[in-house]
Amino acid sequence: MTEPKKKVRIGDLLVQNEVITEEQLMTALREQKNTGRKLGRTLIDLGYVEEDNLLNFLSRQLDIPFVQLRHFQFNNELVKRLPEALARRFRSIVLAEQNGELLVGMADPMDIFAYDELVRVLKQPVKQAVVRESELLNTLDLVYRRTDEIASLAEELEDELGDDAFDLADLSAESEAAEAPVVKLLQTLFEDAVQARSSDIHIEPDENVVRIRQRVDGVLQEQVMKEKRVNSALVLRLKLMAGLNISEKRLPQDGRFNVRVKGRSIDVRVSTMPVQFGESVVMRLLDQSEGTLDLSGTGMPPAILERFRKLIHTPHGMILVTGPTGSGKTTTLYGALSELNRPEVKIITAEDPVEYRLPRITQVQVNPKIGLEFATVLRAGLRQDPDVMLVGEMRDRETVEIGLRAAMTGHLVLSTLHTNDAISSAMRLIDMGAEPFLVASSLLGVVAQRLIRRNCDNCTAPYEPTEQEQVWLDAFHLDPLDVAAGFVKGRGCYQCSNTGYKGRIGVYEMLVLDETMLDALRRRDVSAFSKAAQRSELYRPLGHAAMDYAIQGITSIQEVARVTAMSGWEEPADQAPPTVLEMPDEPGLRGKGD
Repeated sequence: MTEPKKKVRIGDLLVQNEVITEEQLMTALREQKNTGRKLGRTLIDLGYVEEDNLLNFLSRQLDIPFVQLRHFQFNNELVKRLPEALARRFRSIVLAEQNGELLVGMADPMDIFAYDELVRVLKQPVKQAVVRESELLNTLDLVYRRTDEIASLAEELEDELGDDAFDLADLSAESEAAEAPVVKLLQTLFEDAVQARSSDIHIEPDENVVRIRQRVDGVLQEQVMKEKRVNSALVLRLKLMAGLNISEKRLPQDGRFNVRVKGRSIDVRVSTMPVQFGESVVMRLLDQSEGTLDLSGTGMPPAILERFRKLIHTPHGMILVTGPTGSGKTTTLYGALSELNRPEVKIITAEDPVEYRLPRITQVQVNPKIGLEFATVLRAGLRQDPDVMLVGEMRDRETVEIGLRAAMTGHLVLSTLHTNDAISSAMRLIDMGAEPFLVASSLLGVVAQRLIRRNCDNCTAPYEPTEQEQVWLDAFHLDPLDVAAGFVKGRGCYQCSNTGYKGRIGVYEMLVLDETMLDALRRRDVSAFSKAAQRSELYRPLGHAAMDYAIQGITSIQEVARVTAMSGWEEPADQAPPTVLEMPDEPGLRGKGD
């Protein structure tokens, strides 16, 4: 067992080994009195010593290992032996167990009081290791997920509810909210969701259990609670918070509220729906404290970004952003609005719902219950002298026609459409009942996009495609030089919740209509339009844009196949494979909402 024999002063050691001077030590000690921080952190902040140099020095002096947590594979059972409160208080984490001895990483291994307390709590011999404090704090957020606390609070709530738990009077707003287990459970649920970067929380009652599912990077992660009766209490509390009718359980309801989680303002959109075993609730989380991305932060490749910027600065016409729900369309449009938002430009939006509040922009919440549809808002908005109109979605023939005519009469119209790619979008407008000449006269361009998961930087490893995957890859006609370095894939670690992916990035294709395409539109010639689009020198299919990221190691080929579903796509026989677009080094797209 490695144990400090006596209290050793780190400052004296550093001076004795000529790492710092006596004068620097005295300056650091004075600064430490003012800030209350550890001496080692003070020396680092003052620039007297590099953090890695200090940690390596401590490792040698104390004869203990220096562990880099970023690449460490944690054992969940071992980590949980040390309660989270103590782990954060003493800046420590249990790393491994060998021969009855626990290896504990500490940001300050010379803190003998923390060491003694760790030995007392863990009830085993402890061997120290030194770790970076910044890595430790990030790791604690990842390994101490709130799943156990959620399960414990659910069990506590189940015991408290009893057999007649669903009496509304017993669970009304007048109850002691701060002490109510249901409130504690919700607080923990929101904290865990923010910590895990969730975009949605699903509460789903089943016959014998309640499922809590969180959407992280576009994929659901599930936790099952056996306490099925807590569902009604959770739904009731959420309805009260969202201002919904708590006595109505037969019809779907929508609402919203705002919560503060760890100093961050989170806007929560609530949707309830009656299901077989109760009411299902889905909550969309929007982090208002992050602000709205500008276009340069969306991750668009430079070539597409330049063309998109030219389009949105056109005085009139229609621009569509397409893709399935959750592909980041609204984020792209908000980025465009942020760039257009100037004192001399009047912007009106019709949204369902209004996700982010933007200054100077007139935002209208669509309300079908009172007849305030997209078409109604669009028609009224045109009488408000706008320069730019944003329509949340082209849902019906009336909205499409009004939008197209507005684009023809001197307004810039931005909107979304649920289609799979850019080429099918123009024809979809005609299928919805719009006259071909209107579409050809008004539509400027279409951006199709997806959000694709990034490989986790912490656990990325080389990956060799299977025979089946290789057959699929052959359809892309990849240049051998492009794939010479090989593909990579995340193996799964604590940093990425064992998924192999962390964060997302946008994948885009853009179609700018030229005269050949417009002529095909006027003739309703789908085949001619598609061929003209694919021959356009500015057009690059979505699947190829996603494959560029796989070639660069940003994502995996499995993720490309999952998101783009391009297995049947083939290059036109008379067209050479397009040149690979130059991608930005660090693109990023929040894209929580659609």
